Amino acid sequence: MTIKDTEIGNDFQSFGLRPEILQGITEAGFETPSPIQKQAIPLVLEGKDIIAQAQTGTGKTAAYGLPCLNRINVANGMQVLVLTPTRELALQVSDELYKLGKNLGIKTTTIYGGASYTKQISQVTKGAQVAVATPGRLLDLLKGKELKNFKPSMVILDEADEMLDMGFMEDIESIFNLLPEERQTLLFSATMPDAIKKLASKYQTHPAHVKITPTEKSSKNIEQVYYVIDESERDAAVVRILDYENPYKAIIFTKTKKEADDLKTNLNFKGYPVEALHGDLNQKQREQVLKSLHNGQVKILVATDVAARGLDVKDLSLVINFHLPFDSESYTHRIGRTGRAGKSGKAVTLVTTRESRALLRLKGTSGNNLTIASLPTKKEVQVRREQDFLDKIIATDIHTDAEEVLEKLLKLEDKKSVALKLLSTMLDKTKISGAEKIGKSVGEWNETPPPGRRGGGGGRSSGGYRGGRESRDSSKGKPNESGRRQSSPSKKEGGPVFAKSAKKTQRFRNK
Repeated sequence: MTIKDTEIGNDFQSFGLRPEILQGITEAGFETPSPIQKQAIPLVLEGKDIIAQAQTGTGKTAAYGLPCLNRINVANGMQVLVLTPTRELALQVSDELYKLGKNLGIKTTTIYGGASYTKQISQVTKGAQVAVATPGRLLDLLKGKELKNFKPSMVILDEADEMLDMGFMEDIESIFNLLPEERQTLLFSATMPDAIKKLASKYQTHPAHVKITPTEKSSKNIEQVYYVIDESERDAAVVRILDYENPYKAIIFTKTKKEADDLKTNLNFKGYPVEALHGDLNQKQREQVLKSLHNGQVKILVATDVAARGLDVKDLSLVINFHLPFDSESYTHRIGRTGRAGKSGKAVTLVTTRESRALLRLKGTSGNNLTIASLPTKKEVQVRREQDFLDKIIATDIHTDAEEVLEKLLKLEDKKSVALKLLSTMLDKTKISGAEKIGKSVGEWNETPPPGRRGGGGGRSSGGYRGGRESRDSSKGKPNESGRRQSSPSKKEGGPVFAKSAKKTQRFRNK
């Protein structure tokens, strides 16, 4: 069964959603349903199982979230379970569902490895109606019978193919076997490999099919490169890229609000004109940031995906992905902000060796224009700065007072000395500090993805129901989604290795 767009109205009122849900939609800034929402919402409201093929960035969270929230009875405790492949996505989904359902009094909780078992169990016990979970931790809790009366009637698999790639499919099947048989099961996936189809046939009943074909393609005017770095080198790599590219205007995309704030602070400390844009800013603050960017007071914007929705920046020459985006749709949305109106642009993505599998997936769906490169060296940055300096001198109009100043100087020094001292004064301003080598050379990077489960993304810690959450930094060695410790990649343990050397590289080396 497939629904056509023409069968549904062009506003959310046409779905017959409750007033409190419509209020949440308005507060979230949604105006008209996206194609996936038009097709999926009526089917979910009818209680049907669905298989939906759609990318992140198409509005799929609201596509399943709105009708599921609409069907919740607030007095009945846990009713909706969303399974996601990573902690970061789980927190993002949980926040969005909370905002859409808060006017009904709906509480959401996030269940994932690396956070307190006791707190997560308590949040379910206290009556949260929605749980967004990563498979490993949820399975641990269900096997240990820690979650009393955990009987969701609506279960959603979000990014099902990503969970398959990360080795979670066995966990998912175990979870399904521990959940009530009488349930509505919704499966969302960017692709439909045979393993996903087999899963659907085993756990769904006469599912309706929804498919949204991506229409955006990467611009031919955009040079797309990725640099391989160590996790600890992200900030230093951004500084090196900005020094080398010297963009007219740039956007740096981060996964979280804390990353955006931290990176802004670091870049401000180093003298860059930069502001951060994320969901914690009120409307007045947001408007001030955008005004500063448009009038040129700020040249660099550090932003989260959600905050950058609908953002139109003129003369944007550079986009930096601080982390690899979740999927090709998000990647296309990000880089499409440069290279507009026939102008050229550049998109740079920072990648660690742990992200090889995700990188290969992205390359396969982004038009194969994404190529590996080595981060500019200190010497290359200096050479480029000097060339920019020469170009600027040649293009500069002679100031009316310059001749008078020159005559005064020539009374004190000979022509060559004057010229050399003036140039030296100006060149001092183009010097960069630090002699570190950052990142891997092209030859050091082996793109063969590791077998088995991939290390979980940036861990964030939750402190209660959505709306009152504090976050903290992830760190190496903390538990992954399943609560198990993750180790550094090596040849034996399945992490990506370097083709030229198995030795651990020095993070900052002279070159």
